[in-house]
Amino acid sequence: MGPGIKASIALIAYILMFLMPVVASAQRITGAGATFPAPLYLQWGEAAYRAIGIELDYRAIGSAGGQEQILNRTVDFGASDAPMDAATLEQGHLLQVPTVMGAVVGIINLPGIAADELKLSETLVADIYAGTIKRWNDPRIAEVNPGLKLPDLAITPIHRAEGSGTTFVWTSYLSAVSPQWRTTAGAATSIHWPAGKGARGNEGVAAVVRKTTGSIGYVESVYASANNLTTIQLRNKSGHYVAPSVAAFEAAAAQADWLEAKNFAVNIINMPGEASWPIVSATFILLPGDPQEPKQQANVVKFFNWAYNNGAEIAANLHYVPLPRTVRDAALAAMDRPIKN
Repeated sequence: MGPGIKASIALIAYILMFLMPVVASAQRITGAGATFPAPLYLQWGEAAYRAIGIELDYRAIGSAGGQEQILNRTVDFGASDAPMDAATLEQGHLLQVPTVMGAVVGIINLPGIAADELKLSETLVADIYAGTIKRWNDPRIAEVNPGLKLPDLAITPIHRAEGSGTTFVWTSYLSAVSPQWRTTAGAATSIHWPAGKGARGNEGVAAVVRKTTGSIGYVESVYASANNLTTIQLRNKSGHYVAPSVAAFEAAAAQADWLEAKNFAVNIINMPGEASWPIVSATFILLPGDPQEPKQQANVVKFFNWAYNNGAEIAANLHYVPLPRTVRDAALAAMDRPIKN
């Protein structure tokens, strides 16, 4: 063995000597659930591993799956865009706290129509998904889009096929703006859709919309932005048409009444304000209120403590809206309580 090779081996050994303690001390936590915060949790996980040595294994399986897995205690935390009802939280001995806020947006595939050119009122969206408005050149759509050349195409509404927090947020919006929708289809992670086709996940909805001329779908804003999807303007509660943007999401989020939100289940759907985007929601994590492994739960709390205090810039860069400081402090206090008790 030559001196050069010996020197290289010695250098590698020297480097490993310093890396080994970091790897050996790393703690692994597991989570599963909502697809909406998955890009953020991935980046938080990479940064937190470097900063505090906690490794995050997160599986984006949908909000319904995240709720089921934490109820069965097969993960350290579940994640859901749909807040769990108070009775189920109590029966499952679970804590529910928010992590960030974000938006759901409408996407379309219409020849000749660019991003944010098409305007839809809340009534039009509800009627399209109810199947009562069937063609894009319908006079009611043309009325709010003067000067826009609307094609004579059938409308194909696309929705999520699996239990989804994004569906909960979208149908909560439809229920808030349409009494008929509220009393028929309603709001849930999974509903009986009166019209359209189903697809799995954001990527599935986006793929079907891309290949189906005349289609409309809904996805998280982060996914739409990252994949350059053709979004639409929506009319908000104050009667103004707004395009999806971080500023519009923040305007709606600023109206959230956290003080009245039991289990942090705040309502940010259809908030007032000229600049407010009408479909904004918090996303949540679910933790055992009676942790059987306090050290493991302490690592989960340590991870989110780091994320709350150091991850706001990452969240903002991905078009999420960070929580107010008072809400983050209250969430951390709620997560700490079962461990300290």
